[in-house]
Order: sequence, then C-alpha cells, then structure tokens
Amino acid sequence: MAAASKAPAVEIEVGDHTVRLSSPDRVYFSERGETKRDLVDYYLSVGPGIVNALRERPCMLHRFPKGVDGPKVHQKRLPAGAPPWVETVRLHFPRYGLHADELCVTRLADVIWAVQMSTVEFHPWNSRRADTESPDEWRIDLDPMPDCSFEKVRRAAATTHEILDELGAVGWPKTSGGSGLHVYVRIAPDRGFKDVRRGALAFAREVERRLPDDVTTTWWRKDRSPEDLFVDYNQNARDHTIAAAYSVRGNPRGTVSAPLTWDEVADAEPQDFTIATMPERFARLGDLHAGIDDAVFDFSPLIEWADRDEREGKDTPPEPDE
Repeated sequence: MAAASKAPAVEIEVGDHTVRLSSPDRVYFSERGETKRDLVDYYLSVGPGIVNALRERPCMLHRFPKGVDGPKVHQKRLPAGAPPWVETVRLHFPRYGLHADELCVTRLADVIWAVQMSTVEFHPWNSRRADTESPDEWRIDLDPMPDCSFEKVRRAAATTHEILDELGAVGWPKTSGGSGLHVYVRIAPDRGFKDVRRGALAFAREVERRLPDDVTTTWWRKDRSPEDLFVDYNQNARDHTIAAAYSVRGNPRGTVSAPLTWDEVADAEPQDFTIATMPERFARLGDLHAGIDDAVFDFSPLIEWADRDEREGKDTPPEPDE
C-alpha cells in the first residue's frame, strides 16, 4: 500500500477551471512509481482523446484512493464535493428502483477533477445524455480466456476487420488495457440496448463461424475452454461498460486502453501502452479515434442477421441482469 502523501496540494489550471489536487505525490502505480500528479499529467497529455471518448456519456468511475495496489471503489454516483461546473446525467436502474447522477464529461477539467477524486479508470456507457436508452456505439469486445494466446486475439481482430469491411462499417480498434482488444463502431441512436445486443451477438456468431477453432460465443463461462477467445456481445447490454479509449487501467504497470491503427494490430503488444509511453505517442499521432463520429454505420444488416439466426433456432441468451 502506498505511503501517505506529504506534499502540499497544488492547483492545476485546466481550460477555464482550476482543480485543486491533494496528495499529488501519492504513489499510484507501483511498477515504476508514478504518482497521482503523474496520472493527472498523463490525462492532460491525451486530453482531446479522453474527452472525445467520454463526451456526453454517463460514466462510471473506478477509484483507487490508496493507489492501484489498494482497494477499488466502483462509483456510479458523482462523488460528493463536486464543483458546480461538473455536469451529470441522471440514470434510472429499474431492477433496484434507484436513480444515480453519473459524471457526464464535457471538458477536460471534468476528467482532471475525477482524478483528484482518485479515479484511475473511466467506464462510459455506449449511449449519450441526449437519449441514454439508445446506444450510438456498438462495442466488439475480443475477450481472451486465461490460456488464450494474444495471437488468437489478433486473428479474431483481423477477421472482425474483414467482416466489417464487407458490411461497409468502419471499426476503430484499441487495446483493452489488459489482454484483449476492443473495436468500436459508431451507429445511429435509433435502437434500444436489446436490439443492439442482438445484432452484436449475430456479428459475434459470424466471427465464430469463420474461426471455429479459436472463437466462442458460449454464454456460460464454465462451458468455455481456457484457450477460447470469447466475443463478448454482452458489453452492449444496458449499464455494461468497459474502459474508454485512453483510460488508464488499475494495475501496477499503468497500462492504457490505447487506440490503434488496423495496421498496428498484427504487431501491437498491449503491455507497451502505458502512462509512460502514451504521451509521446499521442503527441506524434494525435487521437486515432478522432473521426469516429463521422463514420456512422446503418445497423440494420446486423438486425437481419439476428432475425435469421433466431429463425434457424439459435437462442438469444437472457440479458445479463435478468
């Protein structure tokens, strides 16, 4: 566990706002010793990218008050003490009969304030504040089981790219910050979560058809092989979130969910993208996902695939929280 911080608080100017950063020398990442201030400097260095990934989306926070070797807090509600300029979006959770006002990033200062509140990871919804029940982002999560090689992940990514090309969809790949890869596709917000999940499952089954020895869509984890790659369509279910592009992950190395070009996927090593290496990469390449809002895909073919699969007798597993 990190030692208590002794350095005085510092004030950081972020656009039109000032964020008071307490305990700036608290060590957050034990592998190289980066501090809370280093985490702030990282997010400042990729500012346009992290704001683009989070803008107008409800955002769950993964907070580590003692650094990433300490306990993690999953925070849906905005932490207490937020300045009046930090914006929120109200969400309803029918299963529990509860509401939550979640962070809704509109500017970089919102991100830096969340880091002041010990946030390391940002997990946005795949819908936006204007209509939180209508996703505008289809998420393809290539999620390896414990003994799955990253070479299988790469093959599945290449097949994903091939199918997206056939559909006329633009996919935006990134590392997960762990051992997998994510691909995002912008869609029009004209369907609910259930339909987007159905379409995502149909797409996952097509990847499985083309890579039957590598890929599974098997619902129950216990029924998958340790060597399988699971295409996790459930990341499109309501209130399921994954780390945003440019989000740091809560591990001692400080890995980052790093946007890639498709040409990089064949050689990329996820552990190479960290808070130590990403600032130079961002300065050199800019935001590789900057054009995502200009590449909206008509999701209708995936709904047709889902209808076809169901006519052929394939089940749609229940919603994860049902």
